[in-house]
Amino acid sequence: MARTPIMAGNWKMNLDHLEANQLVQKLAWSLGDLDHDYAKVEVAVIPPFTDLRTVQTVVDSEGLKIKYGAQDVSTHDNGAYTGEISTDMLVKLGCTYVVVGHSERREYHGESNELIGAKAKKTLEAGLTPIVCCGEALEVRKEGRQVEYVVGQIDAMFAHLSGKDVASSVIAYEPIWAIGTGEVATPEDAQEVCGAIRRRIAELYDDSVADAVRIQYGGSVKSSNVVEIMAQPDVDGALVGGASLKADEFAKIVTYYK
Repeated sequence: MARTPIMAGNWKMNLDHLEANQLVQKLAWSLGDLDHDYAKVEVAVIPPFTDLRTVQTVVDSEGLKIKYGAQDVSTHDNGAYTGEISTDMLVKLGCTYVVVGHSERREYHGESNELIGAKAKKTLEAGLTPIVCCGEALEVRKEGRQVEYVVGQIDAMFAHLSGKDVASSVIAYEPIWAIGTGEVATPEDAQEVCGAIRRRIAELYDDSVADAVRIQYGGSVKSSNVVEIMAQPDVDGALVGGASLKADEFAKIVTYYK
């Protein structure tokens, strides 16, 4: 089946709500100037929680086709969980996506594969789409265990998800050693692991689920390398970090097909 590529810009802890308003408007203008076809490549931004209401307002008021989502979510519905954000809050803000399990959440907040799987399930139950992150550190890559390691993450995170759940999800493969370092996996590196993820999904569920799930590559993606990455058969988009903070550059990444 044909999978619609998705380019998602993870802003991380950058931009206040005023800057968010400017960036989304500029991104829309840049995509318009490039005559982007939103049916060909889906576009999403993933701002900090404090920017979501502003992004919702500009998207709705100007009828933009840019989608948006959150960088994390709680497994709880509501209550005495200081600092947490629920799926219901995100639904009310018009979110489409929720990033779960980013390597920075794993490293700085001690998130486990099991917790990330629970967040993905909670996201799906709310009618939102999780972007489920996985990826290996440099030492794992040097040992040549990247496929084994990432497949193990997939097994643990998806242990309690149905085939329908997984088919409705996005998986983001981000080799940790390539995030924000300027180092980028070769297109063949990306394909090796993204292909292994798809094969594992077929083993855990069936071919139809594996054919449906979209798999992104992330890690120092730029307009100068995105075409080669997107040429790989099992890469269905990119989770873009720093480059997504520049409207012109992110628009070029989105319109890689031109």
